[in-house]
Amino acid sequence: MNILKLENVTKQFGGLTAVGNVSFEVEKDSIFGLIGPNGAGKTTIFNLITGIYKVTEGQILFENKDINRLEPYRVAEMGITRTFQNIRLFKKLTTYDNILTACHYNAGYSILDSIIRFGRFKKEEQGLFEQARELMSIMGLEDRKDVVAGNLPYGLQRRLEIARALALKPKLLLLDEPAAGMNPDETLKLMELIKGIRDRFNLTVVVIEHHMDLIMGVCEKIVVLNFGNKLAEGSAAQVQSNPKVIEAYLGEEEVVVC
Repeated sequence: MNILKLENVTKQFGGLTAVGNVSFEVEKDSIFGLIGPNGAGKTTIFNLITGIYKVTEGQILFENKDINRLEPYRVAEMGITRTFQNIRLFKKLTTYDNILTACHYNAGYSILDSIIRFGRFKKEEQGLFEQARELMSIMGLEDRKDVVAGNLPYGLQRRLEIARALALKPKLLLLDEPAAGMNPDETLKLMELIKGIRDRFNLTVVVIEHHMDLIMGVCEKIVVLNFGNKLAEGSAAQVQSNPKVIEAYLGEEEVVVC
């Protein structure tokens, strides 16, 4: 059963077609890869799914519901969260407070409860504190609880951003280049972490990434984009051996570094 479906999706900016007639389906509880050279339209597709951009033509379905015209906060309410290519943390807040801020999205108390600060408020707040601590533990951040986010090493900032996205309790998690700036050892650990996140939280993950070791190591299915169009689709083995994919990444005469 699919959780996400794109049907002939096109996005144009004036006379430029950033995404052209792209279709694919993401199976529920899978890890799905979206790859392609720089400028292929990968992040644009994330922006379309999350409502930052509106589709020019075509349809996006989440759990068989049309989300084409929804605002980003409505998309988040349905259970879709994301990380960004350029990390977007509250740089002056601590690791703990970054996660706790996101956890408050799930607070069940009223404004009156928050003013009185008794009974339901205290119980709910304790639950949010525990949720934040659990996410720090899962992401290996517990010993950095009181460190200001802007002072964390780059790889841990990436982990913190993922933890904050998980705090919203998503059904679908979109990761935009989560291994950017990481060394091979950090990338390997992230690969295992993504698998663990999928299994522990029973969610679906879509990953944009240039680190092919990560993509090929975690994704059951991969779609390749080139110049906004779908170039190939299949398993890691099928994609790796596809002549069109090899040409898009390496070119016919010269190597293009992605």
